[in-house]
Formats: sequence, C-alpha cells, structure tokens
Amino acid sequence: MSDKFNSNAEKASYGIGLQMGEQLKSNPFEGLNLNSVFEGMKDAYTGGEFQVEIPAIQAAFEEINAEITKRREEEAKVLAAEGESFLAENAKRAEVTVTASGLQYEVLTAGEGDKPTAESTVRTHYHGTLINGEVFDSSYDRGQPAEFPVGGVIKGWTEALQMMPVGSKWRLYVPHDLAYGERGAGASIAPFSTLIFDVELLAIV
Repeated sequence: MSDKFNSNAEKASYGIGLQMGEQLKSNPFEGLNLNSVFEGMKDAYTGGEFQVEIPAIQAAFEEINAEITKRREEEAKVLAAEGESFLAENAKRAEVTVTASGLQYEVLTAGEGDKPTAESTVRTHYHGTLINGEVFDSSYDRGQPAEFPVGGVIKGWTEALQMMPVGSKWRLYVPHDLAYGERGAGASIAPFSTLIFDVELLAIV
C-alpha cells in the first residue's frame, strides 16, 4: 500500500478516483485517454476555460456511441450464429431431447416426485455456463440452493421445470430467445447468448 494518502481528505479523494475509474472500466471505448479525462475533470472543477468546445464534444460522443453500437451488433450476430451452430450439432446427440420451442435437454438423474406448475415455487441447485464453458452463475459454488417462482424465470427454465419431477437433475441447452435474448444480462451474459444449465429440482415449496 502507498503512503501518499495520509489525511482523510486525501483518502476520500483517492476513493472518488477509484469509483470513477471503475465506472470507466465497466463501460470503456477504444482510445479512452485518462490524461484527457483528468484535464476535463480539472477544468470542470476549477472553472477553467474549456479546451474543447461543447458541440465538438457532443459530436465525438455521438460518433463513438455509433461505433460502440455497430461493434455490439456485430458481436451479437457472431454469438447468435455460434449458438445456433452449437445447438444444431448438440441436437444430433441421442441423449438430447428437443422440444417444440427449441429448448434442448438431457436427463442426468431421473426423479420420481411431483412436477411443479407455472404457479409453483421451487427450490433448486443449478450451474450456468456459456457454450464456451465460462461459468456465469452457480448456486453450487455459493453452497446455497435458490428458491423462485417457476413462472418468474427465463422461458427455457419455466418450460423445463414443469416437465421435471422432484429429484430430477437435467442439463438444459437454452437458445437465446428462451434465455435473455437481445438484451443479455449484466456483464456476464452478452446479447443473443445460448446458455447451458445443470438444474437439480430439490423441492416444490
């Protein structure tokens, strides 16, 4: 740890910088220049003369936002195509069942309990990954089962849970339109992502 920040004011000021840095890091753009960021902060805080005219700044924002949108659309097309290719190959496996909606599943453990309805609340353990194997959520890793209404989750889960007897463990292969679609979910699930879940139905509560 550095000893440059000794007073509470210095520590708090550094904390503000950390917060701003995290915000910039979470939504960066190509060519982001921290020195320019610092210059703008200084001019705004001290009331100094702006070094770039506001219309020019607005035009730069618009151009960069257009570039970001275009790049995200291109990335989404690639993800959608990768997901479709993965599902097409996966559907050829004998152990995989494909439903009318396009949901794919395989039974890892066959349960013998009751099946929930769309109005039920269930307790499950689950492990969610992207098709590249990257884990984005796992109740197993947290060591705590999750409870939620069957009708309050993504479409692929709602469909699958109503077919699963309590005690079952299934692996779900969820097309993007039965998952988070064109919006994605947070930083971990990009738009048009196909998702894989291991879902263990523990109980109807």
